[in-house]
Amino acid sequence: MAKLNTSYLGLELANPLIASASPLTRKVEHVQKLADAGIGAVVVYSLFEEQLRHESQEMDHFLARGSGMHPEALDYFPNLGNYNLGTEKYLDHLAAIRKAVSVPVIGSLNGYTRGGWTEWSRRIEATGVDALELNIYQMPTETDLAGAQVDEMVVDLVADVCSRIGIPVAVKLSPFYSSIPNLVRRLGMAGAKGVVLFNRFLQPDIDPENLAVNPAASLSTSEDLRLPLRWTAILAGRVPLEIALSGGIHSGRDLLKSLLAGAQVGQVASTLLQNGIGQIPSILKDLDTWMLEHEYDSVDQMRGSMSQRHVADPRAFERAQYMRALSSLDDKFV
Repeated sequence: MAKLNTSYLGLELANPLIASASPLTRKVEHVQKLADAGIGAVVVYSLFEEQLRHESQEMDHFLARGSGMHPEALDYFPNLGNYNLGTEKYLDHLAAIRKAVSVPVIGSLNGYTRGGWTEWSRRIEATGVDALELNIYQMPTETDLAGAQVDEMVVDLVADVCSRIGIPVAVKLSPFYSSIPNLVRRLGMAGAKGVVLFNRFLQPDIDPENLAVNPAASLSTSEDLRLPLRWTAILAGRVPLEIALSGGIHSGRDLLKSLLAGAQVGQVASTLLQNGIGQIPSILKDLDTWMLEHEYDSVDQMRGSMSQRHVADPRAFERAQYMRALSSLDDKFV
């Protein structure tokens, strides 16, 4: 059997497969099942910035201020109590999970402004979790907000949190930044130890009959792996952070691709929600089988062998691959 053990954010993991934040971590018994199935670590579902504001009465203020002009604004935000336990109960939940399992447990904050993040990051740390994932979910809509300003907001937030807690911090980003390599490098300088690629933006649909926005969530597929795989291969070995690939890992082959591209670990959720926690040993077995067949002794030995760190001119390489992809259509249809 190959050595699947590795590390992430300075934490020792039995293998490089992590359960990402999802409904599967809402109950302690579910997390125990994840651990029993062989998961390497667990990211607990997120505490939302809007919830923190709601409990401090700020949300009521902002909603009331705009409701006179835009009555539909009352429908923008869900009943926050429906999708989270509440801030104090969330902390109790983290502490209970930390006591229930031996695998590393990572807390999660989801938001986009500095606000009360620093206070809550300290309170999350106090529960005994091993690390914190900052889930940056922002969609700039202001026409006068420049890309550099957006980057600065993210870097300032991360620096603020990292300066106030002692546990390692990973930052979960979206793919929609003007220069991901520069931003990720700056996040490392701000104190982050890892970056998670990527946060999935849940694309809304429109219901023409009811003139309503339908923000229904959808599960990922293996096809979604291509985007984070590409950026992992570009960044691996070039930025001072460890990379967790998230979005599209459904099989041992998908996890293998992530590691070959240079990811330290792979995060998984959709396939577990769709096919059950029993997918975990199947994914790990497939990874182990491939490594043995290709004579790799450990995960660390093969990690990054397909990354671009040894490419002399990554920009030219990306351009060449783009042209090759287009020419493949000629071979099929011309």
